[in-house]
Amino acid sequence: MFYYVLKYVLLGPLLRLAFRPRIEGLDHVPASGAAIVAGNHLSFADHFLMPAVLRRRITFLAKAEYFTGPGIKGRLTAFFFRSAGQIPVDRSGKEAGQAAIREGLGVLGKDELLGIYPEGTRSHDGRLYKGKVGVAVMALRAGVPVVPCAMIGTFEAQPPGRKIPRLHPVVIRFGEPLDFSRYAGMEGEKAVLRAVTDEIMYAILSLSGQEYVDRYAADVKAEEARKAARTPRFPRLPGR
Repeated sequence: MFYYVLKYVLLGPLLRLAFRPRIEGLDHVPASGAAIVAGNHLSFADHFLMPAVLRRRITFLAKAEYFTGPGIKGRLTAFFFRSAGQIPVDRSGKEAGQAAIREGLGVLGKDELLGIYPEGTRSHDGRLYKGKVGVAVMALRAGVPVVPCAMIGTFEAQPPGRKIPRLHPVVIRFGEPLDFSRYAGMEGEKAVLRAVTDEIMYAILSLSGQEYVDRYAADVKAEEARKAARTPRFPRLPGR
């Protein structure tokens, strides 16, 4: 119930007023039945802007850290994310991917919309990164279409590290549903999962116009963090 209060009374109208998003291709999202909406992930605001414009309820798989913060702030954040239709997923350890798949299939099994960011994390530089194959596993096991979605302008509105979004034009663009029924029963084949995932990422790329990087975003972030840690920092001299 609180999901719809957020969507239609509290958060949704505020987001529409602040960002005035232009919505394209909304009719590509099925009016009923299970489907996956797979999008790029540029900003913290993505979690709320897409649900605000969809006609149907959508459930996202979100990192568990949003639900485990300490103190009153942590409890309020967890309550907010749960109310907004987010499901916590532990992304650490060997079982993390399987847990996310189980949660996602549970949503699809109820004929609902599942939202997922195949990159696995927010882009730190506005580029589109290689997708993880979990989205392909769920699409093939559940036998559901995948609707590609591009968030455009949200990186400029709220890049990583910025707490308060700035006003910036935003476009939310949905593409035609992708049908992978030709691969039914082949979700155990790595080559098929990679091909399906790459097709989804190409569709997102075609909608967003981003620069594509054929590497996982998490690996690039970790590599840049290691380089930054090795770079000596010299004290700033007076007068400079």
